[in-house]
Amino acid sequence: MVGLELKRIRQVFHPKLLTTIKGYNRQTFIADLIAGIIVGVVALPLAIAFGIASGVSPEKGLITAIIAGFLISALGGSRVQIGGPTGAFIVIVYGIVERFGVDGLMIATILAGFMLVGMGLLQLGTIIKFMPYPIVVGFTSGIALVIFSSQIKDFFGLQTTGSVPADFIDKWGFYFSNFSSLNLYALGIGVFTVLVSVFWPRINKKVPGTLIALVLTTVATAVFEFPVETIGSRFGEIRASIPAPFIPSVSFETFRLLLAPAFTIAMLGAIESLLSAMVADGATGGRHRSNTELIGQGIANIVTPLFGGIPATGAIARTMTNIRNGGKTPVAGIIHAIVLLLILLFFGQWARLIPMSCLAGILVIVSYNMSEWRSFKGLFRNSRSEVAVLLTTFFLTVIIDLTVAIQFGLLLAVLLFLKRVIDTSGVEVLNMAVDDENAESAENTPRLAIPSGVEVFEVNGPFFFGVANKFEEAEKQVTKKPKIRIIRLYRVPFMDATGLSNLRSFIRKSQGNGITVIISGPVKSVAEALEKHGFPQLVGSENICADINLALKRAETLLETMKRKA
Repeated sequence: MVGLELKRIRQVFHPKLLTTIKGYNRQTFIADLIAGIIVGVVALPLAIAFGIASGVSPEKGLITAIIAGFLISALGGSRVQIGGPTGAFIVIVYGIVERFGVDGLMIATILAGFMLVGMGLLQLGTIIKFMPYPIVVGFTSGIALVIFSSQIKDFFGLQTTGSVPADFIDKWGFYFSNFSSLNLYALGIGVFTVLVSVFWPRINKKVPGTLIALVLTTVATAVFEFPVETIGSRFGEIRASIPAPFIPSVSFETFRLLLAPAFTIAMLGAIESLLSAMVADGATGGRHRSNTELIGQGIANIVTPLFGGIPATGAIARTMTNIRNGGKTPVAGIIHAIVLLLILLFFGQWARLIPMSCLAGILVIVSYNMSEWRSFKGLFRNSRSEVAVLLTTFFLTVIIDLTVAIQFGLLLAVLLFLKRVIDTSGVEVLNMAVDDENAESAENTPRLAIPSGVEVFEVNGPFFFGVANKFEEAEKQVTKKPKIRIIRLYRVPFMDATGLSNLRSFIRKSQGNGITVIISGPVKSVAEALEKHGFPQLVGSENICADINLALKRAETLLETMKRKA
């Protein structure tokens, strides 16, 4: 038994590193080395910015990029995925830190890690990839707007008393009431950072504009002593080391309250990592292992918080940077983590000089790239239901909470999907002719005559709790009581417990009215469900026919028997 479970786990969890390391050569290593160094440099300002924006100290962003980046590459299911802190987590992480503190964030992240491992072991990776697109765009655009709004104070260098309100509307009211205190030096640094980040790629695409802006503004602030807030003035010295692991203790009540935020972290991590892996597959022609990727992400989010890190997932921008610079295998991601570790250990002390308005400018660029405003605008050409899902998810993310937005967005999407299934499923009553399901061509399907005294209830689509009352609606169409009723199921892919119960009740009602019931053409899964729930005993095994031809012949035989008895 244990051996079988281990075999199943090995089938689900098979890191790409183990696959790519076979036949690994010097040429591939050089390509991975160059890509890893470049991605490590690219990740530096983002890791610091994401850490600060999430409400924790800057080194926690770096620690996350180092430890989680290493584990995601070593244990994940993609050749080129780069993991670390991302903008998607800023909103939820900041909220958790505000409410439960850093210890609460650690527990929530560890819980999310176990959830991700569970998703992978249950092979849910292929399902999560198909999260409704309006939901993904809705909360991604909402997160982008929230990130942008959270950076206004630092971008303009507002001199305020008291903390910035958490509520979106109150936050902007706070900004407008304090706008007269803006710092022109901070604003200049923020604008310069945005302009360099946007236009530098026209000069050199290898070195990121955000890094150039960070270096130039840090040097200028140190040399000319601009009166702006820096990392050092807000957070003090950055510890140039990886702390010893520890597990915080929280009360059971806090643990219970952290389950919902942990689920949000897990869902965000799963969605973003698998989307990033899919984008990478499109760019490289490769194929990632979804369930392995989820397990690798889960392990990274279990281990990283023990060292003070924050949630991590696959990062699309850094992954694409890795691909564009020649990364071939997960070794590039491992090298990127080592590069960041060396920067933390030997250059971390200089990070205290980075101006906060520069980091705000970097996050303004991040929020713009995240906004997906073209996709958001394009979705308005879709159906009203999809627009409703998009706007509901977007406004709940911005106005209320990301956890609530994902829960309501998913619920609304499921309800709208059920409505579509219900609208396309139904029961049709036929008493003249019926199509032959065994016809070779769908274009010229022959029609089979239905004998007098026989009617066919043709069921189309899945028969589940949402359409369980369709028999009653169809029966109202019947004007003359038949002698035999054929229930045709060949277009029913599955039936749930409610559908089976409703079918049983309908058959018993028909039999009570003196109508003989024949079941026709159930597919294998439906036939097995009928067998398991005793339908052969209910209607008689001889009255369950493989197709409509046999069902009609059985009906003719029964009609002849009835005539003889009469």
